[in-house]
Amino acid sequence: MRHGKKFNHLSRKAGHRKALMRNLTLALVEHKRINTTLAKAKALRQFVEPLVTKAKNNSMHSRRVVFSYLQNKEAVKELFGPIATKVGDRPGGYVRIIKTGFRKGDAAEMAMIEFVDFNDVYTGGKEKSTGGRRRRRRGGKGGGAQAAAPVATQEEE
Repeated sequence: MRHGKKFNHLSRKAGHRKALMRNLTLALVEHKRINTTLAKAKALRQFVEPLVTKAKNNSMHSRRVVFSYLQNKEAVKELFGPIATKVGDRPGGYVRIIKTGFRKGDAAEMAMIEFVDFNDVYTGGKEKSTGGRRRRRRGGKGGGAQAAAPVATQEEE
């Protein structure tokens, strides 16, 4: 029975799973985008996102905590350098998982996992503007600009 087991064990013992997550994280930090199975990508997201959150606070303690997970100086420098500066204002959701189909050999579902701010296709090759108002789909007082437009046309008639 799997009562109270909150994360995917990926059919591995604890040491093997820890080494797998470490190696996948190092590859993701180095290349900014990797292809793996969907289950590993989802497990990697849970492993990487807290490390990126730690990297936003550039202190010696945060560096040591992240180093204890990764055991790689170059990856820690990269994480606290360019990656932390790009995601500094983002409140979470640092990686994106895109399903890419099924592997031919064993029909495993494959996925691409990447850092969100490092993909120029989605950002359009331009930096995010900081001067806008944040909007939500379901916020405000019943309609917003869409409801105001017909009212303006009725007043003109």
